[in-house]
Amino acid sequence: MTDTTDLPEPSGRVALVTGASRGIGYGVAEALLARGDRVCITGRNEDALKEAVERLGADRVIGVAGKAHDEAHQAVAVERTMEAFGRVDYLVNNAGTNPVFGPIADLDLNVARKVFETNVISALGFAQQTFRAWQRENGGAIVNVASVAGISASPFIGAYGVSKAAMINLTQQLAHEFAPLVRVNAVAPAVIKTQFAKALYEGREEEAAAAYPLARLGVPSDVGGAAAFLTSEQSGWITGQTVVIDGGIFLNAGVG
Repeated sequence: MTDTTDLPEPSGRVALVTGASRGIGYGVAEALLARGDRVCITGRNEDALKEAVERLGADRVIGVAGKAHDEAHQAVAVERTMEAFGRVDYLVNNAGTNPVFGPIADLDLNVARKVFETNVISALGFAQQTFRAWQRENGGAIVNVASVAGISASPFIGAYGVSKAAMINLTQQLAHEFAPLVRVNAVAPAVIKTQFAKALYEGREEEAAAAYPLARLGVPSDVGGAAAFLTSEQSGWITGQTVVIDGGIFLNAGVG
């Protein structure tokens, strides 16, 4: 559990972070709490979400369980945030899925629909909800968690990559429409050490890390720090951008 005596005075700002019972979303919530924000986190598993709230500090965090693509869940999450904290300045769309590994040519289209519902449509739904509830009149910022898979070809996780490319374009569309009061940016991480990405490095982490110029895989706080920056006044003239968090892996693109 977070020692709340070490937290700064409340900033007065409030964030909603989706898919935050663990992994990247949890790391983002930690980073926002560390600067004094209050946070609502969401996740599918109610028990895991309750544990995350307790670890983060129940005096400054609430949890709302549900499926990210469920419009009713989106509405309840925003409503609960407004009821608990009176505002919702920041939205971090982190909820995502990647249920299949294999060639996109053989992909079951129902699986493709599930990937897009969870990774893209849910982000749009949450953005609409937070915009209507608070940001349209009061301003704020949105950060969409995309992926390097959305920037280049991503063999065997093609549907995931295409969905993240759509997330990057969605970021630009929202940034244009929600300006000038609301800034919208994205982050595009490479492999981050989470349960979600474990199949990409488990049992061969040293080998996987060797491909990165910075000689390690990413950790959730790497993304959390970037999300905190993109929802801060220090990034007040940045919108519609995608920040790549890749340990330098793209530097290798022209090598060899």
